[in-house]
Amino acid sequence: MGLIELFILAVGLSMDAFAVSVCKGLATKSINVKQMVLAGVWFGGFQALMPVIGYLLGQAFAGAIKKYDHWVAFVLLVFIGGNMIREAFSDGDDSNESNDSFGARTMLIMAVATSIDALAVGVTFAFLQVNIFAAVTMIGVTTFTLSFVGVKVGNVFGAKYEKKAELSGGIILILIGLKILLEHLGIINF
Repeated sequence: MGLIELFILAVGLSMDAFAVSVCKGLATKSINVKQMVLAGVWFGGFQALMPVIGYLLGQAFAGAIKKYDHWVAFVLLVFIGGNMIREAFSDGDDSNESNDSFGARTMLIMAVATSIDALAVGVTFAFLQVNIFAAVTMIGVTTFTLSFVGVKVGNVFGAKYEKKAELSGGIILILIGLKILLEHLGIINF
């Protein structure tokens, strides 16, 4: 997986954190840089940590399913992307339950919830022989940046972009999964 693909994947993974950051900005009357940094550190940190955990789990089982690794990556990414698209079209306001608290407990719960998909992606990294350090750095920095900006965007523009961000992230993950599958099947060669 090349640098451009890693960046696109990082953007896709960070869309949940961006959407929640937008909601945090919506719920907070007055935003300061400290709150923007807190959101970035929590979301970026967990988005970087979870793929490492997934990678280690994937490495443990890589030999057993090496023959089917591209299918595993495809199914996981399509599942995660599909869930993000479904959430983008759902009428539920689950993401709006976030309040204006930037306390450790609130942020921990939201950071874990938005980074579960990164755990599954980390499993696929083990099968794809990805440079895990480069991948988690890219994911963490991208998520930090988008979360930092998301708090401000939410505070300034409101909920207008939340669903679009989630939809875009889902589509990106599905397309990456499809590309991985088609490359391994020899249909395309990038």
